[in-house]
Amino acid sequence: MAQLLNLNLTSLVIMFISLMSILYQVEPSSLIPKPADQSSMAYIRASCKTTLYSNLCIQSLSKFGHYSPLEQNPQQLPQIALSVSHSRALQTRAYLLGLSIQLNNTMKKNDLYLDVQNCLNQINDSVDQLGQSIQELRRMNLPKDIVAVNIDDNFLWHISNVETWVSAALTDASTCVNLFNPDSRMSKVKAGIRVRALNVAQVTSNALALFHGYAANDVKV
Repeated sequence: MAQLLNLNLTSLVIMFISLMSILYQVEPSSLIPKPADQSSMAYIRASCKTTLYSNLCIQSLSKFGHYSPLEQNPQQLPQIALSVSHSRALQTRAYLLGLSIQLNNTMKKNDLYLDVQNCLNQINDSVDQLGQSIQELRRMNLPKDIVAVNIDDNFLWHISNVETWVSAALTDASTCVNLFNPDSRMSKVKAGIRVRALNVAQVTSNALALFHGYAANDVKV
């Protein structure tokens, strides 16, 4: 009976954390579907060609194709990409936290539990680093019609901060992936963790590439 109660509590915790993770990212305007802007979609496809996972890039950003027009504000696309990465990291952290609670209640501290804890720590760091990078990018707040500017040391400092935090988030997510190398004996639980962490790593890699493109091309650093 006590074990059943613990499992029910675990399920409630997982549901609550997942709901909060989703609500954290949803804006009221996004609840109403809007038609895609053709120029914005073309800009997304062209920009995603510079990323390592271009199909995933297009898939994850196409829902924002109604933003019109993205190409007139080069900062907006990396901002969106970082928000997508942050959202995926939040969802993965919620899943790992719920799994950690469940394993602690039922199996105690076996090898899987320890791997989940290690992965949770890495993804938690990714969440924090991506959140900081989003805030830092917003602080740059460049005008829409900028083409080339004389970059001062303060602006370069902002760019360096974003690159450092996103790179660290990518490293942490990749570390989690490497904890669950696939083989014929891999359990469904481990495979599920690996898929989620790999997705975080890949969308973060794409976001970093898009930010590099923005910093190097549009701002002429």
